[in-house]
Amino acid sequence: MFTIRKADTADISLINKLAWQIFPETYKNILTKEQSDYMMEWMYSPENIRKQMEEEGHIYYIAYEECEAAGYVSIQPEGKDLYHLQKIYVLPYYQKYGLGRKLFEQAIKAIKELHPEPCRMELNVNRQNPALGFYEHMGMRKMREGDFPIGNGYYMNDFIMGIEI
Repeated sequence: MFTIRKADTADISLINKLAWQIFPETYKNILTKEQSDYMMEWMYSPENIRKQMEEEGHIYYIAYEECEAAGYVSIQPEGKDLYHLQKIYVLPYYQKYGLGRKLFEQAIKAIKELHPEPCRMELNVNRQNPALGFYEHMGMRKMREGDFPIGNGYYMNDFIMGIEI
């Protein structure tokens, strides 16, 4: 049984710890170790998580299995009727137990609470990421693709997927 709660700045170190357990494992066959390390600092240093929460409008939720943190999701307003699913990650041990679905549904629920009118949720997903099938299963569709520079000579080679909510 999983529970999900909204995170706040007191959870920054927990999000950072989870990210270090999940992100490198998720992308080990897709990104070089150097790019993975760069992206970890870029997205998950405590300073950058704080900036996301306090300045950029990211809203994080953390999932627990009993007392153990098992994954997280974050959303961000991006336009008048547009939200971005910034992050959705589950510890490898808890994958295949429906937690990804619960976190995805939490993101949609949170967006509906913030924006009751019809809108769209989009996300970027690496074109080589096996999670692509999960997002399609959840009702998202590929809308476009791009190679987005993230600094240090690295790119995110992503599909942008969307769902109307």
